Order: sequence, then C-alpha cells, then structure tokens
Amino acid sequence: MKILGIESSCDETAAAVVENGRTVLSNAVATQIEEHKLYGGVVPEIASRRHAEAICPVVEKALRDSGCGFDDIDAIAVTYAPGLIGALLVGVNYAKGLSFTTGKPLIPVHHLRSHIASNYISHPELEPPFFCLVVSGGHTHMIEVSSYTDFRIIGRTHDDAAGEALDKAARAMGLPYPGGLNLDKTAQNGDSSKYKFPHPSVDGCPYDFSFSGLKTSVINTIHNAKQKGGEVDIENLGASFMSAVVDCLVKNVEKACADFGYDKVVLAGGVSANSVLRKRMKESCDRYSRKLFVPELKYCGDNAAMVGSQGYYEALSGNFAGLDLNAAATLPIDFKR
Repeated sequence: MKILGIESSCDETAAAVVENGRTVLSNAVATQIEEHKLYGGVVPEIASRRHAEAICPVVEKALRDSGCGFDDIDAIAVTYAPGLIGALLVGVNYAKGLSFTTGKPLIPVHHLRSHIASNYISHPELEPPFFCLVVSGGHTHMIEVSSYTDFRIIGRTHDDAAGEALDKAARAMGLPYPGGLNLDKTAQNGDSSKYKFPHPSVDGCPYDFSFSGLKTSVINTIHNAKQKGGEVDIENLGASFMSAVVDCLVKNVEKACADFGYDKVVLAGGVSANSVLRKRMKESCDRYSRKLFVPELKYCGDNAAMVGSQGYYEALSGNFAGLDLNAAATLPIDFKR
C-alpha cells in the first residue's frame, strides 16, 4: 500500500510517499527556518502563507521523486492535529481537495503518533508494545504504545515542554533560532558541572514534568550576572542547563519503565535529535538492559515520511475521514475518532 503523506503543522511543508508503513519512496521538505530566524521564532501567520505557497510544488516533488502518479497512490494521509491551526488548515484542505479529485481515501494522522512512527522507518524490526518518550518544542509526553493505534499517556509536562525550555534558554543566552539546535552545538564543549540548576518534580504525579522553573532559573542566572557586571560562560551554562533538562527526562523514563515493566524504549520528536539526550538515554538503557530505539536524525524533525508511515497503520485499523475533516490546534494522542 502506497500512502502519500502531507505535513504542515508548524514551519515545514512536507510530502512523502511511503510503502507499507516502512519503506520511504520519497521525502520532500520545504523549510522556513531562514525566514523565521529574522523574528527569533515561528510567526504563525507567515508560516501559513508559506505553506500555501509551497504545498503544491512539494507534493509534486514527492510524487516525482517516488516515480508515482496519483494512480499509483492508495490513500492520502495528512496531519490534522495538533499544531498551529492556520498551518494545519493548509495541509488538511489541500489533502481533502486531492482526496475529492482523485477519489483516494483520506487518512487523518495525529502529529505525535507520526513522530513515534518515524522509528518504524528507521527500525523496521520495531513493533509495539513499547514505551515512548515524545519530546519536542511543544510536547513532552511519556506514552505507553500498546499497538500501532492504541496509546496511553503515562506522564506529561505541566507547563513548558522540554524543547520550549531549551529554545527560550537559548534565546536568553543570545543564541540564534532554532535555539535548541544551536544550544546543543554550543554546549558540546561546555562543563555541565559549572552551574547548578534545580531538578523539579511534580508532587503526586511521579511521571510528570515541569520545566518552567528550570527555564526561569537559567534566565535569572543570566540577569544576575549582567546586573553585577559579570560575564556568563555560555558554553558551560548551556551544558549545565541541558544536563538538568535531560536528567529530568531520563529519571522519569527510568522510573516509568521500572514500574510498568518495559524493556523497549523509544525516543521521538524534534528533541530526540539532541546529542546529550541520545547519549544519556543510551547509557541509561544499557545500564538497565533495555533496548533503545531512536529515529535517524533526518526523521527527528517534522517530515511527511512519518505521516505516511503512521497513515498506513491508521488505514489498517479503518481510521479514515470524510471531507468534513477539520484541523485541531490541540488534541490528545489517545483521542478516538
């Protein structure tokens, strides 16, 4: 089964053709990073306009690169939630138009589900059940994946997502957008023991996260140094802050895996590309004899190959949509249509 996947949830316009959920025949992405650098972050209105401009040529490129025409495509999968509502609507409406004109079934795909599915592409041997940490700029979830379409949220952030905290800390340090990526690069030569940061937990919710106070702590560290006329060592500060964020993530994954008996751990989402998180999670899994799966770097960020992959499994479970499909800015991963 060949699925045309379409992704437009934030600032990447993407399309891909994926066969049987695991084989990527093409993967086209039009990025907006250079434009949003001017503003230090994604401007939703600009993102929506650029999606509208890019989506036709991106889909055409994905079909051309795959060697497929619409007659070869079995279904169209599209990210419909969660994300920037204006950006999502571009992809959803375009996919509905294609479905109507080609007669191909329409498959609604949840963005976080597709991030998890990126691991099916990178690791053809991976099958549920497993335990997954989804960590990105907008989401930090620990999820029990019982099947390809059956998910249970074990823990989540109560405030900032881990990626959001990294981005905001990077901005406070004067690093350019995208903050998390540049913070990772800057911190690689730093000493993570030079600055001390709290490791917050949530009372009564042992699997949940809270990164707001941690983010405030690094901002206060910078402001206090400036008020005293001192200098902040950005490499050491970045390394120390990143270490504290990763400590929180790894600690909660270790506890949840021990309590729920999982020996397969999966990372997903944009922050799964973070070098410190990948290294520390690998060390943790090795220590407790757990198998770790991480997506290839090219599938960590938003892309349509992961949409096509998850779309295949949604189709097998009979999850199709009509032309009344609408986008949703927020929607839990365990939502049942």
